[in-house]
This record gives sequence, C-alpha cells and structure tokens, in this order.
Amino acid sequence: MLNAGHPEGSWYRASIDEPPRYPALDGDLRVDVAIVGGGYTGLGAALELTQKGVNVAVLEAAEIGSGASGRNGGQMHMGQRLDPETLEQMFGEDVARQFWDMAMDARHSLDALMADHGIECDVRNGLIHAWHKPRFEADDRAYANFVQSRYGYNKLSLLSRDAVNAELGTDVYHGGLFDAGGGHLHPLKLAIGMAKAAAGKGAQLFERSQVVRVEDGATPVLHTANGRVTCDTVLLCGNGYMEGLSEAIDSHVMPINNFILTTAPLKDNAILRSNYAAADSRFVVNYWRKTRDNRLLFGGGENYTPWFPKDIAGFVRRNMLKIYPQLADVEITHAWGGTLAITMSRAPFVRQLSPNIFVSAGYSGQGVVLAPYFGRLLARAVIGNARDVELLGRLPTPAFFGGRALRWPALVAGLSYYALRDRL
Repeated sequence: MLNAGHPEGSWYRASIDEPPRYPALDGDLRVDVAIVGGGYTGLGAALELTQKGVNVAVLEAAEIGSGASGRNGGQMHMGQRLDPETLEQMFGEDVARQFWDMAMDARHSLDALMADHGIECDVRNGLIHAWHKPRFEADDRAYANFVQSRYGYNKLSLLSRDAVNAELGTDVYHGGLFDAGGGHLHPLKLAIGMAKAAAGKGAQLFERSQVVRVEDGATPVLHTANGRVTCDTVLLCGNGYMEGLSEAIDSHVMPINNFILTTAPLKDNAILRSNYAAADSRFVVNYWRKTRDNRLLFGGGENYTPWFPKDIAGFVRRNMLKIYPQLADVEITHAWGGTLAITMSRAPFVRQLSPNIFVSAGYSGQGVVLAPYFGRLLARAVIGNARDVELLGRLPTPAFFGGRALRWPALVAGLSYYALRDRL
C-alpha cells in the first residue's frame, strides 16, 4: 500500500522488524555531554565518547532514524563535498591533502563501524556518476586525473555513453564516471545498529524528547517539554531539524526536503545490471539504486518549504520516467520525504560555537559517509583533540543573505535558477 509522507511510510521502515524503542526524557538529568539529534552524527559522537568512559545522553525529537539518517538514498560518496582542486586553490596542497585523507578515513571508519558492531545493512560497492550533458565529461576527467596523480586514488574509471547506459538500462546519458570506492547501503539499518551499539556501551538514548531551548554557559542546560539535561558540553547534531536552537546555525544551515520512491520488484534485469548506485550530474540530482529485494529505489526532486507535496509518488515518478520510461506501468509501493540540510557553499558547517557547544551539520547530500565520522571528530574535540574540527572550521560556509529571515526567498531564487539550467 502506498503511504506517502508518513513517518512510517518509507520502504526502509517496511523492510525491517520493529526496532528497539527508547524512553522519553522525564525529569532532570546530569551528564558529561548532551547530544541533540539521534542520527548518524549524534550516534557517532555517542559511540566514540562512551568508549572513552564519558557519560552521554542523546536527545532525539522523534525516533532514532526518523530524520535524514534513516530516510536518505543510502548512497556512499567518496571525498569531501568541495572537490580537491578547489580545496587546493583555497588552502594549498598540504591542507587539501588533509581534507582528502579525512574523507578516506571516514569511509574506512564506516566499514570498521559496521564490522566492529555487527551492523548488517546491505552494503553494495560501486557508484556511477552519469552525465546528463556532454560537458560534464571534462569535469570528471579532470577530477579522476587529479585524485589519481595527487593522492593515488585509483578506483575511478570513465565510462563511454554505451557503457554507462548498458549499466543503467537507459539511453539518456552521455557517459559517466565509475567509482569503485562508492556504493550504497540500507541507511535505517545503519542508524538502528549505531543506536544499539551506543546504548550497549552505556549511552542514554531518549526518543520523543525534542530540545526546545539550549541554555549556554559554564554548565549548559537543554530543555525539553518534560525535562532538562545539565551537562558540561553540548553537541548539536540535528542537521536540518535544529531551527530555533542557535542563531548561528540558522544563519548558515538551511533545511530542504528531498523525496524518494520504491517500485514493486523489477522484472527487467537490464536496469542497474551490476547493482551499482547511480546519481546524475543535474544540480537537483536524480539518484537511484536497487534494493536487496530488487526494487528500484529512486530519489528525485526537492522543495524548500515546511510541507511535503501531497502526491510524493507522482512528484518523484515524473523524474524517474524521464530516465526509465519503460517503468510507466510499474507499481509504486512506497514514497516518502525527508529533511536534510545544506549550506551556501555545500561544505559542512562544523564549528565550536562557544566554549561548551559544538555543531556539525549541513552535509548537503554526503552524510552517509561523513556524518558518523564527523560525530567522532566532535567527540575527539570534547576530550581534547580539536585538530580536525578546527580544520573543518576553515571551510567556507558563508551566512545566507539576510540571515534566517531572508534566507528562504534568496535560496529558492538561486536554486530555481540552477534547476532551470538543468533543463537547458
């Protein structure tokens, strides 16, 4: 049955057993570190801290995995959001190499996280970046040459038009770049597994405990509807769900909505014949992959309002049929939306906002690999090693024009312009 937009309406939720549930905060609590957000970043931080003996509470407004961490496309992209040539121009060769090594370590860390805690989440390797215009070949060729010559990354290969369309089962793309280091996974299984691991190490997890106010100071206090948490340090890890908690975050991080559908199991084995993930070169990206039970999971289209489209399935299906018109009669079984967060530059917003408050947010579509790792980096900063957080703090993330008040109309105008360029 189609269940569009409901928190339980994703294929991810329908494909697993009932996950563990955690209590709501009721009363006052004192911990060393309080974490806002029970997604990849917050859980990554909780795992790292509890393994170091730090007393941690995680406050999740809804349920573990109900935000972007459990509702995204499941794609594992390599590298930072800003390309290494740009980073080298900004910071020089040595610092750009540090950012590259950080991204590679994030990918290795994700593999180790799943292995160490026995988290099975349907990992498949391989990702294709498909060019919807021929001009994107030059960009990807330059990128592949750069990372191979500078960093020895040899997992990239250019695909001809015939090769990429044979892999994808369509004829609409002009070629592509294959990354053997990328891939895809079941994101909700990852979030639930991380939560189990953190709870098993002693982290206190609270669901249905939305933080409505953060009191800064020598001992910050987090307020929910039914309780308070007093702590030494606050980690703000709610990504696109933190509006109103910090003026600095609101000025630099913008929530947007993206939408996904799944089909009934496919009979056409020509679609994604090698089971790689795929994403295209459009500014408003289409991204897709096959699930373990052979459904097409397709994401495409976004909006910038607090509301989802009334017909999510129809909204996404239009984009899917531009690539796979042969699926016009295939049943859409699930359709859902999720809120992620972007910044003006698309670089993540990682900062120490005050002596006792840190933030990591605004992954701009690359959170599956980066968010769990950046949570670990926040944790390391708390216990005395802030080097990587300070490095990430050098990434340019300018405030949106007009701050929170005017960011929405300015952003919509800008994004609409780039979306129009996709069609030209």
